[in-house]
Amino acid sequence: MLTSFFGKSTPVNVIAVAIFMTAFFVFANFDALFVNFELLPFIEKLAVLAVFLLSVMVLNFIAKKNELTKRSAYKILLFAVFATSFPALLKNDQAIIANLFVLLSFRRIISLKSRKVVQQKIFDATFWICIASLYYFWSILFLLVVFAGILSYASYFKNFLIPIIAFLAVALITEAAHLLIYESLYSFSDWFQPMNFQFENYQDLALLVPLSIILALLIWTMLFYLSVIQKASITRRPVLNLVMLSLTTAICVAVLSHNKNGSEFIFFFVPLSIIASNYFGNKKDRIFKEILLILLILMPFCIPFIF
Repeated sequence: MLTSFFGKSTPVNVIAVAIFMTAFFVFANFDALFVNFELLPFIEKLAVLAVFLLSVMVLNFIAKKNELTKRSAYKILLFAVFATSFPALLKNDQAIIANLFVLLSFRRIISLKSRKVVQQKIFDATFWICIASLYYFWSILFLLVVFAGILSYASYFKNFLIPIIAFLAVALITEAAHLLIYESLYSFSDWFQPMNFQFENYQDLALLVPLSIILALLIWTMLFYLSVIQKASITRRPVLNLVMLSLTTAICVAVLSHNKNGSEFIFFFVPLSIIASNYFGNKKDRIFKEILLILLILMPFCIPFIF
């Protein structure tokens, strides 16, 4: 039943996922929204919720327009399920905002395949990544995906210089804005977040259990996705490979991130949702997929109460 409902992409699917995400976001931020009510923080939280929901819309748009998945709602459902399984993520405004900018960058990178206004797209993609890094420093690693996109679609020497110009543009804008607002320069220490290789927090079952389930799903669906890449046309294969590179980069971001509380996985959930959606979109093993989908949807409901 669930596979039939989410196997199609309709406004009803999108609304259902949006309600699902909103409910969990409000529950996770209930104290900040209502118990310790202050108008400005309340408005800020509502803005973050809007960003959270917009991220799903952008993911849906990217996947549809570039045929990364079949026409289904699986990718937005899976992203919603993964994100809501980690309450700390729902409370981390910086990570949610940075994820939207990374998605906007990924949209421009993939659109390089049209080979139109290439320089502008490279500039835009780098610009969004640099803005994301202001909120979540290690998202700067997604510049690797930008350069991979250039190699795939526009491998001219001058195009490799454009990210440098975009980086300097963001740096100058940031310095000017910081000087205007705070009357001081924005320093490297304000931007940089140190690496953290302490993984003790992952011993907490509330983190370990959903992470283990998600990694198991990745391994299970990755085999199918690799076969999709092998069968893909020459023109489509670079786009699918960029999703794989985005997944690898997101893993590096999570490993290096300073805060190990689950919020670091948000960048990982976007490519994983695309990969897993390809598996669920396949018509084989419908009963098994139905059971698996039910278990995944139940995960964010069960984790807070069991652990």
